[in-house]
Amino acid sequence: MKLIRRAVTTQTINQRKASRPTRLYLFYDQISGTAHFHVEAGPEGELPVDHAAGLLAMHCLVRGQSPSDYIVMVPAAPESLNGLEEKAKLLLQAGHKVKSAVKLTRREEEVLDGILRSLANKEIASELNLSERTVKFHVSSLLAKNKVRSRMELVREAGRHPMQSLSPAVGAPTAPAQPSFTENGELFSSPITPAKVLPLASSPRWTA
Repeated sequence: MKLIRRAVTTQTINQRKASRPTRLYLFYDQISGTAHFHVEAGPEGELPVDHAAGLLAMHCLVRGQSPSDYIVMVPAAPESLNGLEEKAKLLLQAGHKVKSAVKLTRREEEVLDGILRSLANKEIASELNLSERTVKFHVSSLLAKNKVRSRMELVREAGRHPMQSLSPAVGAPTAPAQPSFTENGELFSSPITPAKVLPLASSPRWTA
């Protein structure tokens, strides 16, 4: 069987390293990747086939599976892991730097600001004068850029990498400039004076 051939191959590889024989054989579900059970190796690191076959048959019977649904794995030798953790840490740091450099559009920043304030999509849409569908599009873009799956994770990522203050929206209405005047070096707003009312011209008097 496929499973037994893999076990024999693994055993042959480990026989070349008699100094560190295999101690455990782990049986994983090939689809889910879940470890269902393990078998302790023999004195020389060999797989006790009869014992393993009994356990495998029992698990297949209970789970409605076949032996070909499993794959056998063995722990790696310690010397083969030299430098693994250090290299992984360096790559992780580089990944964090790349992730913190994610750039957002002005509209995405505005939507993110609403999410950080625990606003629903409908509330964000009303506040930004957008359709709810457009807000959902920006939320999906934010999740993809930050490589997260939920709004809660997005808030957590935003907390790790604080955003800069949002710039004012383009085209936002601004108050008209009010004229001013100076007096004795001080700046004052021009007072609003009522419009002058011109008297009506008196009609000429006609004499007989």
